[in-house]
Amino acid sequence: MKNEITISELARIMNVSVHQIRYFEEKGIFQPAYIDDNQYRMYSIEQIYELSHILLLRRLGVSVSAIKDCLTAFTADQYQQLLRQSLLETNAQIRKLLELQAFIQKVLREQHDFASRPDSFQIKRYEPVRLMRWLEMDEQAHIQARQLAEQARLVPNLFETDVHYLYDGSGTVSLCLEAPESGNITLPGGSYLSFQGLANGDAATDQLIERFYEYLAAQSLVATGPLVLIEKSYLSLFSGQHLHYELRVLLDAADL
Repeated sequence: MKNEITISELARIMNVSVHQIRYFEEKGIFQPAYIDDNQYRMYSIEQIYELSHILLLRRLGVSVSAIKDCLTAFTADQYQQLLRQSLLETNAQIRKLLELQAFIQKVLREQHDFASRPDSFQIKRYEPVRLMRWLEMDEQAHIQARQLAEQARLVPNLFETDVHYLYDGSGTVSLCLEAPESGNITLPGGSYLSFQGLANGDAATDQLIERFYEYLAAQSLVATGPLVLIEKSYLSLFSGQHLHYELRVLLDAADL
């Protein structure tokens, strides 16, 4: 019995395709031990180790064109440097995946919350929220695409972020983003009147605000802070062209 194995057996051992092994051979970074009389490529234990090194380098991000130099010329220090760099990149990918995981959980949680109490007013307790002022505009104006383009560098993942519109009665609305570490505005903790609704377009959004104020007056509730309109654009995945908004206002403790 021969000690060497065929290319299909090698592929099965290394969990790769025959095509991938042939590709490495075409690029001159891997060769069989010999080709037998039947023109079968045959591989020994030495080739198994060689292929394992090639596959490890590929996992570390080394290009096929650079692998030959790595295998023939790299020192131990250079391999350590390569591994350290790969570790840095892997940790960065892990952070991105954890951020994506947290965002997905947030979307599912908030969609469930909205679906369980659509079109209803509630008095809820909120902890303080730190915000970073992003844009300011006239209260009667509406944000345009040009404004987003000019400010895009400040918010790389804008539509994964809750945008807070603060209406303080001055005629100017401040657009803010949550910023736990660098915030320059703090919404105080306390009991808030809260309402979630859908709107399709600026006129519908204005109607939501009017309805909110009408309810506030009808219940004889006194607001002690700005109206906070929170746009959650990612929840529009569940409602077509309608955007999801939450409206909040801090209430006078004497009313509660």
